[in-house]
Amino acid sequence: MNPLREHDLMMTRRQLFGRAVGGIGTAALASLCAPAAFAAKGLPGFPNFAPKAKRVIYLHQSGAPSQMDLFDPKPKLATRFAEELPDSIRQGQRLTGMTSSQKKFPVAPSIFKFARYGKGGAWMSELLPHTAKIADDICVVKSLFTEAINHDPAITFIQTGSQVAGRPCFGSWVSYGLGSESQDLPAFVVMISRGTGRRVDQPLYDRLWGSGFLPTEYQGVKFRSGGDPVLYLSNPPGVDPAVRRSMLDDIAGLNQANLKEFGDPEIATRIQQYEMAYRMQSSVPELTDLSKEPASTFEIYGPDARTPGTYAANCILARRLAERGVRFIQLYHMGWDHHEGVPRQLPPQCLDTDQPSAALIHDLKQRGMLDDTLVIWGGEFGRTVYCQGNLSPENYGRDHHPRCFSVWLAGGGIRPALSYGETDDYSYNITEKPVHVHDLNATMLHCLGIDHTKLTYRYQGRDFRLTDVHGSVVKDLLA
Repeated sequence: MNPLREHDLMMTRRQLFGRAVGGIGTAALASLCAPAAFAAKGLPGFPNFAPKAKRVIYLHQSGAPSQMDLFDPKPKLATRFAEELPDSIRQGQRLTGMTSSQKKFPVAPSIFKFARYGKGGAWMSELLPHTAKIADDICVVKSLFTEAINHDPAITFIQTGSQVAGRPCFGSWVSYGLGSESQDLPAFVVMISRGTGRRVDQPLYDRLWGSGFLPTEYQGVKFRSGGDPVLYLSNPPGVDPAVRRSMLDDIAGLNQANLKEFGDPEIATRIQQYEMAYRMQSSVPELTDLSKEPASTFEIYGPDARTPGTYAANCILARRLAERGVRFIQLYHMGWDHHEGVPRQLPPQCLDTDQPSAALIHDLKQRGMLDDTLVIWGGEFGRTVYCQGNLSPENYGRDHHPRCFSVWLAGGGIRPALSYGETDDYSYNITEKPVHVHDLNATMLHCLGIDHTKLTYRYQGRDFRLTDVHGSVVKDLLA
């Protein structure tokens, strides 16, 4: 038996290709010595053209806000209270297991008042008084639609372009393509808050900000609201910075030996992650220390802004991350899954998010950052016009609805003061200017200077991309 031959035969394809690429170990070692020269570089040729946006702040409202209670009013339904949803409107749409056994599908008009705001005349619910004040800064898309009817496949689809888990999320694709402007913070950061409208809500899985088959250096880093913002960021008792540095140098030496031997890119990733973690020991505490923020900041973001872990506090951190060059900042706010008690559960959920979201736009604008920061607010699908469960003039619930829902975008190349798309009299079907999830993602990538058909990664014999083999840029949404 020839040990060297056996070793070669046991190599994976990735290791073989990695070994064939000359100089990777040297490049990784050089990155330790001169991190500024090698800090999270993107792909050659990216961006593909001059971008309008340098970064993204994605405000995902997990659980699916009701479009017809917030952005898509249907006043004619007031005279159709409790009427059966016409078959001509439903058109045989498949239903979730929660309402498929209902014998009736009674129409539930919204109890909330609406008015038009801004130059574009966007409709806003009375639950969104602060968002109404930024109507001239945002673009409301009322004609978005998706393919999934249940939460997990729907949120996976809008974040990764596939209903099947395991593909890279939006933030990972952007990090992979464009890299980061920051040497001391990750390119992709995630924060989670829990809403007051429905405290027991749909779970969020770490794979939603995972890198899938991309190298793991592109996955999102989740910041926590208590203790160390990132696990194990602080040195353990008895370990000072000098000891930590010495330990990392020794580990880097061992990893370099393995990298030279096997050529596995994941080893280079591990080296980079250790070094990033070391730099984050000083950058993250400074980032999350809000004591130097003026009182006016907390005033505009609302009463929850001083409470760590709230949506308002996370919005402030999102702005601070954007200032420090983080490429993709993802906020998840849970609590929007209102199958019952919409009149009771929706107002506090909007109270959580309305003022901080509007304040973020105002804050970015006054700092001169809105023009190159793309902000998006929205959920994974919409809610039904028919009631789930018992219906009364004061109370109703709404099931999942993929056929039409509303989101808003701002900054970073998006046309402001625009209300785009229309739905029918039941907010059930799109009647004008449909926008598929793939179209939305293609448009957002376009704002970042990325041709969505060129941002690909070869895996298992085929090229993958965020928009799969679909998607068109919605040029009407662009400034």
